[in-house]
Amino acid sequence: MKEYDEKIPDHKELEKEIGDFLAKKFGNNVKIASPITLPQEVPFEKNKKDSKKKKKINFDLKPEDLISHLDRYIVKQDSAKAILATKICTHFNRIKRAESTQDEMSDLVGNIKNNILMMGPTGVGKTYMIKLIAKKIGVPFVKGDATKFSETGYVGGDVEDLVRDLVRDADDDIELAQHGIIYIDEIDKIASSSHIFGADVSRTGVQRALLKPLEETDVDLKVPHDPISMIQEIEQFRKTGKREKRAVNTKNILFIMSGAFSDLFQIIKRRILDQNIGFGAQISSLKEQIDLLKHVKSEDLIEFGFESEFVGRLPVKAVFDELNKDDLLNILKNPNNPIILGKKLDFAAYGIEIKFEDKLLDILAVRAFEENTGARGLVSAVESTLLLFEKKLPSTEVTKFPATVMVVENPEKALEKLLSLKDPQSTDAAFEDLCNEEKRSIKEYVEANRKTLSQKYNLTLTTARIDIVATFYCKHIMDIGSVIDKIKSFYDEAKKIELYFYKNHDINIVLEEDAIDYIIDQLVSSNVDIENFYKQLAMDFEYGLKLVRDKTGKSRFFITKNALLSPESFISTLIKNELKNPLQLNS
Repeated sequence: MKEYDEKIPDHKELEKEIGDFLAKKFGNNVKIASPITLPQEVPFEKNKKDSKKKKKINFDLKPEDLISHLDRYIVKQDSAKAILATKICTHFNRIKRAESTQDEMSDLVGNIKNNILMMGPTGVGKTYMIKLIAKKIGVPFVKGDATKFSETGYVGGDVEDLVRDLVRDADDDIELAQHGIIYIDEIDKIASSSHIFGADVSRTGVQRALLKPLEETDVDLKVPHDPISMIQEIEQFRKTGKREKRAVNTKNILFIMSGAFSDLFQIIKRRILDQNIGFGAQISSLKEQIDLLKHVKSEDLIEFGFESEFVGRLPVKAVFDELNKDDLLNILKNPNNPIILGKKLDFAAYGIEIKFEDKLLDILAVRAFEENTGARGLVSAVESTLLLFEKKLPSTEVTKFPATVMVVENPEKALEKLLSLKDPQSTDAAFEDLCNEEKRSIKEYVEANRKTLSQKYNLTLTTARIDIVATFYCKHIMDIGSVIDKIKSFYDEAKKIELYFYKNHDINIVLEEDAIDYIIDQLVSSNVDIENFYKQLAMDFEYGLKLVRDKTGKSRFFITKNALLSPESFISTLIKNELKNPLQLNS
């Protein structure tokens, strides 16, 4: 059997040996022809939705729930929040009802979707609000720019591309994509100009192309005249022998449009003046223009340059307010705002922790307001102020950066002072002051929103827990919601100790609230592992509690924070109180 131990030659070696043999025997008259290796055919994979149960929309939000969620992130805009939250909740709850019941009116002829038109100046939170809503609801979301689309796609993109993008965002789940949200910005830019006559592909044409998707139509996922789509279709037909048409129905897709509509107020003003209704004075401020926008009617939008059919498919209108200096400051001080959190992440990428002084935020808000670009001005103000430090500090040994007023008033001096400090304790003192300032601010925010946050995360926010939340926030770069969610997970872990102790020792311990808070605090501040904490607790309490149980029959014990801090004293007192007759110990 020894001969079989030798390595079996592969096909190339065999070809060479056979080729050499043929060459010796027949010369060059006979040659071996190597077979052509074609790529193996990959079996046709059915759609994900074919192998999975079709997803149904799982929506149970009420308008006030959604408004409460938006209030945590967005300053002002109470009217816009109310309109969007109400109509979006109604839209998805109607879908849920139609899919869960045999509603005879679910296919109502002439039914109009709650498509929304948002109006207001740039930088007031229109896009941010829609993104927050889509994330909260958990539906696919795509954003497009109206100026980049054309009627047929030969100028820009096809408006139906947005629907196809929804499917991509839904990981190719068509059913889920059919419950998505499509957001189109700068919609005011496709209003036809009054001096243009005839078809206008880039404006009126786009409006007409949007009419069917806004209502209900089937959008073919195969892009016309796209060679890749054609190859994919041919390949699929070759494998299956069938032509499968994949399409998305837009009946339940919610469309939301937005624009600044800076010139619309003139049309509204003229109509109001013709009707002899106030606003006779010269309109000069942005606030007065927005006040006029709140009186918008369909006829104003048609005069502005929109087709009447297009306006009719946007029945819900929401006007956003201008942001003043105080609003911009409140945005910066909001612990959920992505501007400051994003900047913390920028510096953290270099191992640098940054804290902001409230007075610095005041100055940044003023600078942003002067730019007159709403919340977008905040990003510009923060970036320009901190760019020097973001450039220089990563090349130094600085790990803690207190961003005080000096950073904006005299950045070179502030940088020089930061780099020249030989004693890091002086830097730490300034940094610690800002940490304490931030912690106070977070505690005030959570305290003010205690009821809402407690209900949302199913966690009673005691004074001690609010302090823990503030401490955790200051040590990590997370929004308040994520912090409380993390604390809730610690709370659940602490409660599991009761279950483990009962299963392992047949003794029912009940951790008092102050004991749970102590455990959470240990998990947060000391990086204690919950498993090791439980092992230590079992060592401290197991034998003492078993002794009392065996002597008295009592099997339920309440553990306080003081008991965790001083287990020996707790057990000693418990034994003394429960076993008053010393002879019981020896019986």
